[in-house]
Amino acid sequence: MAEVQEKDKKPSEEFTDESEEEDSEEEAKLKYERLSNGVTEILKNDAASCMTVHDKFLALGTHFGKVYLLDIQGNVTQKFVISSVKINQISLDESGDHVGICSEDGKVQVFGLYTREGFHDNFDCPVKVVALHPQFSRSNCKQFVTGGNKLLLYERNWLNRWKTVVLHEGEGTITNIQWRANLIAWANNVGVKIYDISTKQRITNVLRDNVSLRPDMYPCSLCWKDNTTLIVGWGTSIKICAVKERNATEMRDLPSRYVEIVSAFETEFFISGLAPLVDQLVVLFFVKENPDQVVTDEESRARPRLDIIQPLPESYEEISSDALTVRNFQDNECRDYRLAHAEGEPLFYIISPKDIVVAKERDQDDHIDWLLVKEKYEEALMAAEISFKNIKRHDVQKIGMSFINHLVEKGDYENAARKCQKVLGKNMELWENEVYRFKTIGQLKAISQYLPRGDLRLRPAIYEMILHEFLKTDYEGFATLIREWPGELYNNMAIVQAVNDHLKRDPSNSILLKTLAELYTYDQRYDKALEIYLRLRHKDVYQLIHKHNLFSSIEDKIVLLMDFDKEKAVDMLLDNEDKISIDRVVEELADRPELLHVYLHKLFKRDHHKGQKYHERQIGLYAEYDRPNLLPFLRDSTHCPLEKALEICQQRNFVEETVFLLSRMGNCRRALQMIMEELGDVDKAIEFAKEQDDGELWDDLISYSIDKPPFITGLLNNIGTHVDPILLINRIKEGMEIPNLRDSLVKILHDYNLQILLREGCKKILVADSLSLLQKMHRTQMRGVRVNEDSICESCHATILPSEMTKSFSVVVFHCRHMFHKECLPSQGTIPGLQFCNICSAKRRGPGSGILEMKK
Repeated sequence: MAEVQEKDKKPSEEFTDESEEEDSEEEAKLKYERLSNGVTEILKNDAASCMTVHDKFLALGTHFGKVYLLDIQGNVTQKFVISSVKINQISLDESGDHVGICSEDGKVQVFGLYTREGFHDNFDCPVKVVALHPQFSRSNCKQFVTGGNKLLLYERNWLNRWKTVVLHEGEGTITNIQWRANLIAWANNVGVKIYDISTKQRITNVLRDNVSLRPDMYPCSLCWKDNTTLIVGWGTSIKICAVKERNATEMRDLPSRYVEIVSAFETEFFISGLAPLVDQLVVLFFVKENPDQVVTDEESRARPRLDIIQPLPESYEEISSDALTVRNFQDNECRDYRLAHAEGEPLFYIISPKDIVVAKERDQDDHIDWLLVKEKYEEALMAAEISFKNIKRHDVQKIGMSFINHLVEKGDYENAARKCQKVLGKNMELWENEVYRFKTIGQLKAISQYLPRGDLRLRPAIYEMILHEFLKTDYEGFATLIREWPGELYNNMAIVQAVNDHLKRDPSNSILLKTLAELYTYDQRYDKALEIYLRLRHKDVYQLIHKHNLFSSIEDKIVLLMDFDKEKAVDMLLDNEDKISIDRVVEELADRPELLHVYLHKLFKRDHHKGQKYHERQIGLYAEYDRPNLLPFLRDSTHCPLEKALEICQQRNFVEETVFLLSRMGNCRRALQMIMEELGDVDKAIEFAKEQDDGELWDDLISYSIDKPPFITGLLNNIGTHVDPILLINRIKEGMEIPNLRDSLVKILHDYNLQILLREGCKKILVADSLSLLQKMHRTQMRGVRVNEDSICESCHATILPSEMTKSFSVVVFHCRHMFHKECLPSQGTIPGLQFCNICSAKRRGPGSGILEMKK
């Protein structure tokens, strides 16, 4: 529960709210300040008895019979001396142009603040309350009510005289009246009544719950939430009453409206005032001293409380609760407190005899204040950023700076540096101050990664200071900054010199060497950067060459590049032949044949003709370093000298390559002989004979194999589809033992049967297709051909049909749909009765043969 206290003994000081438990994490909902200025002077010698709030001004009544009009700061604008005794009630209409006042000596005055019209009367008993019609300024609404021993309605008639009507009497003193629209609510000793002035009917009677309480000591509090909702607070009970229209079928002799109590509950303390706050209630409680409890701190016993509660049907939920230290609260009773509120504005005035306190909803500035007090800087910064247009007392950047200072004090340098990006923005002066502060506390590393490096840039000296700091203590961090920071941020030459000084002490430090290469790159001294990258065998060397077109610089470094990464180097050289020629590369690699072979091999793979003049040289390179690719090279190359290749292969006894070269040079018999004699591989020999498809080679193969049973077996198993097996079988010597002869003969027979089946199957398919096509052709040729007056003779181009159909005519129509007059066709050929279309006969015969002859 928040506690509101004075800052010091000066009566005009504002209120401050403090938590009874200083470590409370719950923020107060309202803030408080004492209404001072003119009010302070008034209450020195007088005491407040009542006050009414209008959105334009305040009207304050005192115990000495005076009424003061105040502005919202408490300055007196007008003063009226009404009586010498207590002012009981002040009422204002909605426009604020008319005021009604009643006092303890029975005086009632209703007058215009800006006109002379008015009502003045004296009664023989005290008048406790007065209420003007909300639209009193309108000529047809000149009505007001007063309450003492009876409730009187005053209404001005057309003769400009005041007519009086008694609305109610006989239930004791009327202590409160609230008029809203057409409804008048009042409270007396028995309960609360509501009167509908439009229908002139009393529509309800809400009885008082606790009749043991004296109504003059614990008066009823009334307030309208809207035109149909009345809130009643009496003693410790609160009721919320809704005025509703009665169904026409239920009326009979009943009022047209009725009241339903939608919420009723008991509170802990005595109610001194009520006010609505959206769907919640603001309640002013009088805390009565407990006579059974010994309390040493007198001030803590009877301070009034201002609570915000959420009404429920039969209970309530407390939202906030503040104890108010008003002046002389020890001497006050429940009846001495009043709660007044401004319509449509969350302003609440707590009135006591010697003090007036204003309660306001806390705004965003107040919320930020609370967050800062609780050291919730991040939330305060977020709240300020979201509501930067609405805050008046705070500055987003100042809050951010407080947050940074707090983080630094806590030693959370990383987060403090991160927040600098967001808080300092484009303020260079603040940035530089923070950098120097981080330097003072030895935390330059923390802020380095968050320094501005875009459009906003600090002085180069700032960046250089940080780089020097890293260079002294952290080579890795220094290298990271050099990679991340643009070279324009600092003096590149100064940093290069500093790195070189460190390299003198540690010349093989790879991190410094790499960083120096990057600095040279920023400075466009690519040759120096390239030397370092090659020395380090760094992967970025190829990217550097491509990015900055350094091919002229690497012509004498090709061997180094190849030693570093052969694949990448060769790909780069081949992709840029226009910049480094093939001849130049071959010249550089002349002393490193193994690297030269890698280059020429990839060149040959890309294009078989580009390096043709080096094909003779490649034979030896393949033979020396890459024999598996020699045979594919010999097969694909058309520029390779075969004699040279044969010589190298024979010298190295490369049988397969020699066989290929002999066959390519036309010496197939010698090639076959090498396969049989040196390789002894009948399958390869058979494959070779199949490739050459030469009958003499088959004879040589059979002759060579006839005295070698294993070879005969191989031939029997494989030559069935190329050579008649009978030729081989007939040449086998009688009595020769041949391994797996039976299986070989079975295979031959099986292959033969398979060939026969394939031939028969093909024959059946051929016959079926031929028959199908013949039937299709027959159906096509049997179809009629339409001849009409639009058809023309393909020879004379005249109409086929004569204009006079009575004359005889003869027409020949061919299957190709060409038509002729019979007399336009040439004489028949050698075959009697067979004619051909002149147009189609030059192409083919058959379809153009005559199919129809028309005569008439």
